[in-house]
Amino acid sequence: MANKTSQMKRNRQNIARRGRNRTVRSNLKTHLRAFERAQAEGDRESADAAFHAASRRLDKAVSKGVVHRNYAANQKSRMAKALARL
Repeated sequence: MANKTSQMKRNRQNIARRGRNRTVRSNLKTHLRAFERAQAEGDRESADAAFHAASRRLDKAVSKGVVHRNYAANQKSRMAKALARL
C-alpha cells in the first residue's frame, strides 16, 4: 500500500475513474448486444435503430477515452456491413 500522499491521491483518482469507465463500457456493451440480437432476428428496423444507438455510444466512449478510436471505427464498420446485408 502506498504511503506517499501523492500516490494515495492517485489511487483514489484511479478508483473513481475506473468506476466511471466501467459504467460507460457496460452501457456500450449493452447497446452492441442489442444490435447483435436485432441482426440475428433479421429485424431491419430495430437493427437500424440499434445501430444508430450503438454508434452514438461508441463515439461517446471514444471522446471519454474509454475505448480506442480504431476499435470504435472497426465496430461501426462491422455493424454497417451487417446492416447492409439485412
